[in-house]
Amino acid sequence: MNKFIVAGAGLTLSAVAIAMWVFWLAPSAPAVAVPSDTELAPTPPTATSTQAVIGASVQLRPIEVYTFGTGDTDLLFVGGIHGGYEANTVRLAQALIDEFQVRPETIPDSVTVHIIPVLNPDGLALPATATDAERRFNANEVDLNRNFDCRWQPTGTWRSVTMSAGTEPFSEPEAAALRDYVTRINPNAAVLWHSAASEVFTSECGAGVLAATDLLMNTYATASDYRAAGLWTAYPVSGDAEGWLASIGIPAITVELETRNSIEWERNWAAMLATLELYR
Repeated sequence: MNKFIVAGAGLTLSAVAIAMWVFWLAPSAPAVAVPSDTELAPTPPTATSTQAVIGASVQLRPIEVYTFGTGDTDLLFVGGIHGGYEANTVRLAQALIDEFQVRPETIPDSVTVHIIPVLNPDGLALPATATDAERRFNANEVDLNRNFDCRWQPTGTWRSVTMSAGTEPFSEPEAAALRDYVTRINPNAAVLWHSAASEVFTSECGAGVLAATDLLMNTYATASDYRAAGLWTAYPVSGDAEGWLASIGIPAITVELETRNSIEWERNWAAMLATLELYR
């Protein structure tokens, strides 16, 4: 065999051997982890709005609450305690729910807003041909805003009308639902919408008006251009929700819209923003 061919083959084998030696001694590259489908999925944002059922009416219609925000300061807003007689308060509550759903950034980081749009769904469900009293009361013919534990009596007064206030405080499932929810969240303040007087009232239950209640009344009244009226004095009221809230140390105001037709959106949206700023 030609010696040059043998020498060339030897050189080739040597080169291969050197290359293999270098390959095995070279540091290995770190392994690349392939993410799973779960890891590739975007992280969902923290939930800032919820909808829940907190009770049922006499006729088993659901009583719902909508919450917005995750802050430690809880603000409660309630509409429709007098059903269809004050249906514009339900529409106002729903309009605010709709607004917060598209503008959640409106809620300060420190605040959680709770809105119960209608506390008396049975009264709301009655047709417009029903009487004012029928649409105002629940299906047991009880005025819910006389069924709370503040100076409660078996009968209450509405204008010159005497009506049932239930068999005892919280005898009505709608009032009990609000009581239980308040006990659960212990709100820092409460606003209850009614109509129609174009005024904002404070609340008390024998121990005087809380300073925070006066401040809340004036804040809402100034922003909405409703009159800050202080305590209700037109006729005696017993068993009202606002008085009960005051009795357990929660500042609560009654907001009386000017009419029973319009939600007076600009006025109440301005007042909502002012209330959020107050409790920021």
